[in-house]
Formats: sequence, C-alpha cells, structure tokens
Amino acid sequence: MKKGIISIASAIAGAATGAGITAKQVTKETKRQKELSDKHFALYLLMNQWVKVKQENKSIASYLEKKGYRDIAIYGMNYVGETLLGELAGSGVNVKYAIDRNADNIYTDVDVVMPDASIEKVDAIIVTPVTFFDEIEEMLSWKTDCPILSMEDILYEV
Repeated sequence: MKKGIISIASAIAGAATGAGITAKQVTKETKRQKELSDKHFALYLLMNQWVKVKQENKSIASYLEKKGYRDIAIYGMNYVGETLLGELAGSGVNVKYAIDRNADNIYTDVDVVMPDASIEKVDAIIVTPVTFFDEIEEMLSWKTDCPILSMEDILYEV
C-alpha cells in the first residue's frame, strides 16, 4: 500500500514540477513575443511618420543639412537603416559608414563596422533601432563626442 501512495505522490510531484517548468517557459516565451511585438509596433509607427514627412514634401537630408550634419554614420542597417541610406543617396549628406552588430553579414553601399570597432569621426550618428536607442546611445557616447540622434526624433522634428 505504501508503494501505491508513494507512486501517486511521485506522480503528483512530477506533474506539478512539469507544470511549473512549462508555465515558466510559457511566461518567458510570452515576454519575448511581447517585446518583439512592441519593437515591430514602434517600427510601424516610425515608418508611418516617415510616410507623413514625405507626403508633406519634407526632407530628412534638408533637415540634417540645416543642422550642419554633412558626414554621418547610421547605426542599424536593417529596414530603416537601408531606407535611410537610400533616401540620403545623392543628397548633400554623406553616409561615411554604418554600424551594426551583424556587420559581417550585411552587404550595402557603405562600409559596415561592428559596434565594438573604433569609429571614424562624423558630424552625427543616426540610430535606427528606436526601441534600443537609450542603450545604443550610452554605448556610443563612450566612443564619440558627436551627437547621437534617434531616427524617431528626427522624423518628428523635420
């Protein structure tokens, strides 16, 4: 009889432990999905604002030129970074290089360096991953004294 009770108790304990582990994994995955959702929503809002800026016939290049930013770097060469590079092509703003933690796998018209590499002096660095701006700004501020600008702020100031 004791063996039966011990077996039942072991099964219950095993089930409870399994449920606890599963709940922890579900909570972790839910948090990851929420962060990803927030990131993509922020990118959607950013691109939506960019469309509004274009519809108002305003120019990011003109804005940067008025601020005296002629030579810049772009941090983040995913969708926003590539789009910004394309928009600035042929303007008075020269993108000297880009910075991206995936530099080895990015093929674009400018040199791409890793964030931990030494960086060339520019008039400003534009950060395109807006949900991580604070962390990126803090990291870059140790490497340069030029202004570090959020793409989001630029689009709302143009």
